Amino acid sequence: MSAKFQSVRGMRDVLPDEVATWQHVEQVVRDVLSAYAYKEVRLPVVEVAELFTHAIGDATDVVSKEMYTFADRSGEQLSLRPEGTAGCVRAVIQNGLVHRGGPGHKLWYQGPMFRYEKPQRGRYRCFNQIGAEVYGFPGPGVDAELVCLCARIWRLLGLEGIRLEVNTLATRDTRDTYRAVLLDYFQANADQLDADSQVRLEKNVLRILDSKNPEMRDLIEQAPALIDYLDTESEQHFGQFCELLDTAGVAYTVNPRLVRGLDYYSRTVFEFITESLGAQGTICGGGRYDYLVEQQGGPPTPAVGFSMGLERIVELVSLKTPVSGVQPHVYVVARGEVAVSAAFGLCERLRDELPWLRIEQNAGGGSFKAQFKRADRSGASFAMVIGEGEVQQQLVSLKSLRTDDEQAQVAMDALSKELNTLRAQSRL
Repeated sequence: MSAKFQSVRGMRDVLPDEVATWQHVEQVVRDVLSAYAYKEVRLPVVEVAELFTHAIGDATDVVSKEMYTFADRSGEQLSLRPEGTAGCVRAVIQNGLVHRGGPGHKLWYQGPMFRYEKPQRGRYRCFNQIGAEVYGFPGPGVDAELVCLCARIWRLLGLEGIRLEVNTLATRDTRDTYRAVLLDYFQANADQLDADSQVRLEKNVLRILDSKNPEMRDLIEQAPALIDYLDTESEQHFGQFCELLDTAGVAYTVNPRLVRGLDYYSRTVFEFITESLGAQGTICGGGRYDYLVEQQGGPPTPAVGFSMGLERIVELVSLKTPVSGVQPHVYVVARGEVAVSAAFGLCERLRDELPWLRIEQNAGGGSFKAQFKRADRSGASFAMVIGEGEVQQQLVSLKSLRTDDEQAQVAMDALSKELNTLRAQSRL
C-alpha cells in the first residue's frame, strides 16, 4: 500500500539506522571546533531574500536559479537560506559583535540549507551544513587554521583520499584589473560559450571559471590566470598561507581556476574534494570575504570561513566504517499486571541511580517467548525478567542475551550495584 503523502522531491528522511553515523560525524566536528575555541551560534532558517541577493550575487546559480523565495502575508520577500555565511554576517552586525577595533570572533553553526536544483547522489534540495566563520583577523594564520581544522576532522573520521585545492582571488582592485583581461579573452571566444556562460559574460565574467560544463573545460584552462596578476600584498598573504600549510604538514594543490561559486570571496579560497562520490566531489569549501561585512552595512571587518556538506561526509564515513546505532543495555521482560507495574517503577528508579544505563521496556504485552524475541532483536546485552513471583520476592532475573551464562537472580535493592559490576566487567 502506497503512502497518501510523499516527501518533497529532493528532501529526504534520515532514518534511525542512519542517525548513528550522523551523530558520530556531528560529534567529531563539534569536538574539533571546540578544541580550536570556536563558539556556536544558532541562526534563523528564513531571512529576507535581499540578504542573499546582495551578498551572494545575482549572477550566481544560487540566486538566479536555486533560491526558495516567497512572499509572506505582509508581502515581504523571504527566502529559505541557501547557505550560512550571509545570515551569520547579518547576525554579527545586527547584534553588535563586530565594531571598529573590536575583538575578533570565531563562530560555528549547523543546520538545514535549501536550494532548488536537480537532486543527485549526495546532493539534495534540503541539505545540512556545518560552517565556521571568523571575524576580525586579517592575517593568513586563521585561513590556515581553518584548513588544518578541516583536515583534522577528516583524520579523526578515518577518511582518506581527500585532496585539498587552494587559490587566491586577490584584492578587489586586483580582481577588477584581472576581470578586464578575462572579459577580453572570453569575448574573443564568445562563440564557444554555453548559455550560462553567455549570461555570466555580461554579469560577472569570473563566474565562467566556475562552470561545471565539461565542454567548457579546455577554453577555461587556456584562460588567463588571476595568480599571474597578483598585487604584492595578495601574493605575500597567499605565500604565507601556503607556508603555514607546509609547516602543518597539510598537502595541497594550487588550482588557479578555483573561484568558488559565490561572489563575496576575496583572497584565500579552498576546497576539499573526494573522488568517491562521483561528480559531486566537493565536501567542504570556503575562503576569505573581507568586504562582505562592510557591504552588508557593518564596519570594515576582515572575515574568513568554510562550510561542509554533512550528507556527503556521512556517506563517506558509511562507505568506510558504518557506525552502529545506540542499543539498550537491558531489555525488560515483564508479564502480568502486577509485574508490569513493578517493572515500570523499577526502571524509573534505575534511570535515577544509573544515568548511563540504557533500558528498553517491553511494550504491547505478549508471552515471555514473544518478549524474549523482541529483547534479542533490540540488541540488548541482558534481559531483566520480572514476573509476579519475582515481585513477591523482590527479585529480578538477569539473563545474558549474548552469552551462554546461566540466568542469575538479583535482589531489587541490589540491582544498581550488580549492573555497575557488569559494566565494570565490560559486559554492558
